[in-house]
Amino acid sequence: LRAAAALGVRSAAMLSAHATPRQSTGLVAIAREARIRLLGPATMGFVRPARGLNAGRMGALPPAGNVALVSQSGVLNAAILDWAGDSAIGFSLAVSLGAEADVDVAQVLDFLASDMATRAVVVYLEAVRDSRSFMSALRALATVKPVVVLKGGRDATARPGARTHSGAIVAGDAVYTAALRRAGAVQVRLFTQLFTAVRYLASRNWPIGKRLAVIANGNGPAVLAADQAFFQSIRLPPFTPPTVRRLSDALPGVEIVNPLNLGTSADAGAYAAAIEAIAYDSECDAMLAMMSPYAGVPTEAITDRVATIARTLVKPLFACWLGDSSVRALRTRLDAAGVPVFRTPEAAVDAFSTVSTYYQNQMLLQQVPSSLSEMEAPNLDAARRVLGAALASGRETMTELDSKALLDAFHVPVNRTVLARDAQEAVALAERIGYPVAMKVSSADVRHKSDVGGVVLNVRNATEVREQYAQILASVRVAQPQAQLEGVTLQAMRLGRHGRELYVGVFRDPLFGPVIAFGTGGTRVEVVRDTTLEFPPLNGFLARSMIARTRVAQTLGEFRGAPAIDVEALVRLLVRVSEMVCELPQIAEMDINPIIADGGGVIAVDGRIVIDRDAQRGWVPGGAQAGRRYGHMAIMPYPAHMVAERALRDGRWCTVRPIRAEDGERLQRFVRRLSEQSRYFRFISTLTELTPRMLVRYTQIDYDRE
Repeated sequence: LRAAAALGVRSAAMLSAHATPRQSTGLVAIAREARIRLLGPATMGFVRPARGLNAGRMGALPPAGNVALVSQSGVLNAAILDWAGDSAIGFSLAVSLGAEADVDVAQVLDFLASDMATRAVVVYLEAVRDSRSFMSALRALATVKPVVVLKGGRDATARPGARTHSGAIVAGDAVYTAALRRAGAVQVRLFTQLFTAVRYLASRNWPIGKRLAVIANGNGPAVLAADQAFFQSIRLPPFTPPTVRRLSDALPGVEIVNPLNLGTSADAGAYAAAIEAIAYDSECDAMLAMMSPYAGVPTEAITDRVATIARTLVKPLFACWLGDSSVRALRTRLDAAGVPVFRTPEAAVDAFSTVSTYYQNQMLLQQVPSSLSEMEAPNLDAARRVLGAALASGRETMTELDSKALLDAFHVPVNRTVLARDAQEAVALAERIGYPVAMKVSSADVRHKSDVGGVVLNVRNATEVREQYAQILASVRVAQPQAQLEGVTLQAMRLGRHGRELYVGVFRDPLFGPVIAFGTGGTRVEVVRDTTLEFPPLNGFLARSMIARTRVAQTLGEFRGAPAIDVEALVRLLVRVSEMVCELPQIAEMDINPIIADGGGVIAVDGRIVIDRDAQRGWVPGGAQAGRRYGHMAIMPYPAHMVAERALRDGRWCTVRPIRAEDGERLQRFVRRLSEQSRYFRFISTLTELTPRMLVRYTQIDYDRE
């Protein structure tokens, strides 16, 4: 590397064996001193086919194309390039990252966002070092180009030593899945799915929805495609009346349903008629043409006709030519015509699902919530007093009373809870609350009260209160003799006949920082494991998306005689929890379990918060340094501190604020109203309005980067 620096080299790819951390540090020091950008060590290099550049040892140079391949495994890169060469699929770039001592995955993604030769990106990912830069780069790239990610090294085990349900039930892979979804990328689970995604992304047209029309010359393949579509949540919608009329006229004797079975006698004309009719169907986003090569089928004529029609279509068309020896050459013809072609119905539908999911994830990508919502402002002073007292006491786990006080400061509805230090006080408090009551042990040392006999519900009179007070303390002392017991808390019973038990939690991932969890609540939360994750900050859209992804969501509407819950109250609770996470970096883990939800609203019945005193270091409150203030989060919140009211010269007041994604339509109207001269001076172009890509670039801002 020193010799290269002496020759004036400014870029180096180190095709070496694995380097030790000490060696990597030394290489980076040399590279920085000489202003060399270093790929590797332990990289297999990179290829740039359009330039004829093969700077590595991944095999022969593949054809030039518009798909970029970024991998943290050089051998997988080599395998994909070898496969692609046989399939006539080209690449704009393929890079093996190696040890990432200098150039890392985030920087390569940054480059690809503005690379004119790249139309889509496929990533094999094993680990990330800097979550903020990775999320920022991935969001910027996914804003303008589809990104498909295969995550290796998936961790299916939960975190050992967790002190809440939130930390115990979530595996590391689930956090990566949430991160990729929020960044607008599409995650695949299998290496074969990565292959199919590359094949589809190399085509001319991509679907923008998940509604699929299936055309086949036999019932079996059509059924298999429909089954896979069901598993992937892909709709096979009925054809519109105009399409039904066109198909009925062109295909007498064929039942006009989706999937469309043309029958064993289908010829090239039947395929052409079906494709041309469905191409204008407004209810379908793409077409899958399937062919089985049994005796008498004019396979060559069908292939040539489909390839010819495909060149004129706007609606995406892809194919599944089943079989092998007799159709291998025919698949090559479809490839040459730009039609993605697959060997099995499952692979074809998987590829469609992967690419169409990208456009769904764009809705998540566009969300840039503030750290604080537009609801009533939280009482931050009260929250910090509660936190300060807990920190001063030396405790890491807050009691239920303190946890609920913190929740109350952020306007999370909580069940009023009081502490009794002896049985007589418990009876007096129960009489004041009104029967029946719930009784729970109060101790920061007890993680899960129900597991040690520390919870009794539906206590109905003074005699039962005295008995249960003694029984609770005795049970806990047997199960956890070292626990310090404050007494027993009492609260009114809240679970009515129609209440649903839900759960909201927070845990801190070592890489991505705080993560919010939502799902089924109650004592079986770790067994049921009906949980979905999202990164703060949240807004209403993201909160509703979280709720919809869980199984318990199916029970929140009218369900088995129970009226629907107040979903908007649940959305507000999730947004309030997001505010807590944004403003209080000391929160390491949190359980709100159960939350009772019904038609009248939601209420937190129990709460447990674990705090981290070291999280205060480096935390700078105040709007002037808000970037540092939210340094504990993977996603920078919308900079609400920059919103200001300004007086105009004529005395009117206006709001000046950073732009949001939802301002796209306003910005477009503004540009249309500009004079031709103003537009030319601003954009150095004669455009009359902003292109979709320009609108995205100007409105979907990552405020951590810009």
